[in-house]
Amino acid sequence: MGAAYGTAKAGVGIASVGVLRQDLIFKSLIPIIMAGILGIYGLIVSIILQARVRQTPLNSIPTGAWQYSAYNGYKHLASGLCVGLSSLAAGLAIGVAGDAGVRANAQKDIYVGVILILIFAEALGLYGLIIAIVLSGLSTNYVTG
Repeated sequence: MGAAYGTAKAGVGIASVGVLRQDLIFKSLIPIIMAGILGIYGLIVSIILQARVRQTPLNSIPTGAWQYSAYNGYKHLASGLCVGLSSLAAGLAIGVAGDAGVRANAQKDIYVGVILILIFAEALGLYGLIIAIVLSGLSTNYVTG
C-alpha cells in the first residue's frame, strides 16, 4: 500500500509539473521509482518466508510432532508486519515529499535537496527490510537447561 500511495501521490505532482515545465518530467520520475522499490521489499520477504514454512505430514499430527511451530509462525508474522508497516510509512513519506518536491523543483532548482529527502524516506523501508530478514531466520523454540 505504501508503494501504491507513493506512486499515486508523486504521480499527481509530476502531472502538474508536466503542464508547466515539460523538460522536468523525466527528472521528476525519481519518487515513483523509489516508491516502486518498496513493493520489491515486500516481495523479497515473502519469498524468504515462503521458503521457511514446513509442511507437517498427516501421520505426525496426532503425535504432536509439528514441523512448523507457533513460535516460528508468530516470528514470521512479525517479519511480514515489520516490512509491511515500514514500507507503508516510507511510501507515505515518499509520496508527500515527492509531490511537494517535484512541484517546488519546477519553481526553483532544488533537485539535490529533494533527492536527499527521498533517500532518507526510502531508508525507513530499508530498515524494516533488514529487521524482517533478521526475524525470518531459522530458529528453534526449544529451551534447554
